[in-house]
Amino acid sequence: EEFRMSKPNNFDAQSTFCVLCGRTDDCPEKYGEKKTYVGYNLSVHYYCLLMSSGIWQRGEEDEGVYGFLITDIRKEVNRAAKLTCNICKKKGASIGCVAPKCKRSYHFPCGIQRECIFQFMEDFRSYCWEHKPVQTLMDKESGGASQCTICLDLVDHIPAYTVLKGPCCKNAWFHRECLQYQALSAGIFFFRCTVCNNKDKFQKEMLRMGIYIPERDASWELEENAYQDLLQCYQHCDVKRCLCKEGRDYNEPDSKWEIKRCQCCGSRGTHLACSCMKSWEENWECMECRNIFAKSGKYSKQKKRSWATSENTNGTTCLLEEPSPKSPRQSSGSQRNFLLQSPKIMCQNNLSPCSHLERPASNRVMMSLSPLMSNRNWSLRQKHLKKRRREVCNILKELKVQVNTKTTRLNINTENIWNSALKGFRQRNFSPTNTIEINFTNCKNRSKTDTSAASRHQFFQLLMLHLQNSSLFEGSSAKNLSLDFQAVKENLYFEAGKMIAVSLVHGGPSPGFFSKTLFNCLVYGPENVKPTLEDVADVDVAQTIKTIKYANSLSSLQSTIHDCYEFLAAAGCLRPITALCDKNTLVNDILFHHVIKRIISPLESFRQGLKTLGVLEKIQMHPVAFSSILCHKPERLSAETICELFTIHSSVRENKGVDFWMGYLQDVESGESVVTLEDILLFITGASSIPSIGFDPEPTIKFLRIRYPIGNRLLNCLELPITKTYEQFKKKMELTIRNTLKAERE
Repeated sequence: EEFRMSKPNNFDAQSTFCVLCGRTDDCPEKYGEKKTYVGYNLSVHYYCLLMSSGIWQRGEEDEGVYGFLITDIRKEVNRAAKLTCNICKKKGASIGCVAPKCKRSYHFPCGIQRECIFQFMEDFRSYCWEHKPVQTLMDKESGGASQCTICLDLVDHIPAYTVLKGPCCKNAWFHRECLQYQALSAGIFFFRCTVCNNKDKFQKEMLRMGIYIPERDASWELEENAYQDLLQCYQHCDVKRCLCKEGRDYNEPDSKWEIKRCQCCGSRGTHLACSCMKSWEENWECMECRNIFAKSGKYSKQKKRSWATSENTNGTTCLLEEPSPKSPRQSSGSQRNFLLQSPKIMCQNNLSPCSHLERPASNRVMMSLSPLMSNRNWSLRQKHLKKRRREVCNILKELKVQVNTKTTRLNINTENIWNSALKGFRQRNFSPTNTIEINFTNCKNRSKTDTSAASRHQFFQLLMLHLQNSSLFEGSSAKNLSLDFQAVKENLYFEAGKMIAVSLVHGGPSPGFFSKTLFNCLVYGPENVKPTLEDVADVDVAQTIKTIKYANSLSSLQSTIHDCYEFLAAAGCLRPITALCDKNTLVNDILFHHVIKRIISPLESFRQGLKTLGVLEKIQMHPVAFSSILCHKPERLSAETICELFTIHSSVRENKGVDFWMGYLQDVESGESVVTLEDILLFITGASSIPSIGFDPEPTIKFLRIRYPIGNRLLNCLELPITKTYEQFKKKMELTIRNTLKAERE
């Protein structure tokens, strides 16, 4: 230890020893980034630090080494100095196998060499070579070989450490080393099965089998101006005789010297005046494309006009690509719970959690669980989403100023939520600026007219759920607008947009199911959006597009086009195919027609509805912020989130009660309770999730001389009893919350 911790004469990051494994290797792919701190005489590998069994991240991300405090690292080195590695037989083995009764300890590099498994998720568990998890293979899957779809070399179908099988495909086999390099490059947002493109199931299995997936964007997304060349438009006049005195590269928009690109190839251009065009909207083809058309005998003039008019209305290439899926499309946060690394609790034995809390002079304290709830590898994506949602909350509060005290009553039947809501929104005296009262007509035990925010939230929650599963939208989790002629006739798309806008401003939940394509259409306009194959919900259409996209020869491509000639003609997507690369333009035409052009009328109605209360205008002004609530489900509740939500009114005498409350939240989050965090929030506020606009009034907690907890939903106030022991506190909380919610459900 003295040798490792001492400062060498020439302190060099390449030659210093890792204080945990004792090696000088600087190999980020195998051991993680090597951090060297000259001021502390310390060097350490990131993975060695993550997997060490006796250390927790007690600081913020910018403290110490990735949130691990320097003093804690030194304590861990001292602890490990007493343990002998079962592989190299040297001291300093900081990692232990988590299998019951297994006493093996080892260094991280030694564990890699002996094919141990390190799980970079949840509790960061490590398994020795004897107890490590393995993939279960069917008898018919064993034997033989196939191509690794990453390196394209053969991989044997054997249950070995160096070989991994994809959980989502029958024939997806990979080298472990290839997968690890792929994960480091792609990051958590792009790492997926290279065969079927599955993400959630694939990542979960790879984490289980010891693949480290960094929680950052892909390496190619982090390069500055990496895609700058793609945003350049061709601007050069290529006609034989250019009439512009300023030269062939001169381009003046909205004049006769504006450059028009070839509508077919886009790689040639002309000034409007040089080709005698009176309007920019006129079509123009370069000489090369005209020669190709002349040589193609099977396309009539009528067909040419058909595919020519299928171009984008402005004749330009859509430059606005779909934003990178930093917030991948998914349903609820539960799908990636396994990626949110769970904290290791600092509280042990009878120590009360958060017993050392700094309190300001006043008795009104804002509680925070950041030290208690800190993770080993806090997700940047979650932080960004929280920041954006706070921004949305402030924007919606500005819009809520329009709402007055005049009330409008809606009679709602929960068993027929859509029709009763539609009737209420269309009644003569309904105004989105009035305060909404909800009267549940089929609930006997409710008061006749409930004016509380809880009933409004429940109503809008049921309404958003119905909209998500209605015929107005199509898709699995990330949805686009569908084409429902009856709905167009009845103007239902307008009503749906209006309901979503009213829900956001009046304290209801956000929809959370918009696809990126739908969201971009609302923000930037449909003409500037490029849809993808994932946006196609129709199985037959998707299969047709795939067949065209993956055609490997010109003959097979032309045969496919011949088979679906009527479909392409009806969509206005017929175009001459003279080379295999023409399939890409054809695929883009089909996608644009099916996903966007086909639903232009519903989209416009939907946009008009979203303009209610000025919501659409704010969405267009703050697209990054609003995508966090329209394209993503509300974040899964955590003990930290609940704790930050409430303002605690406490005195010094009630410090123990505050500790009980925070410790109880931790027990609920870790599953050591019969209630959930959603139950607690529902008991206090009447809502099981946090509205996008937040709660009004803001939730508070008081400690009183009462027997049982009371949830005051009108004030969003939780009144807690003062108890002598934590066991009494927990028993009263669970008994009250469980029985109250059970009675309400019945």
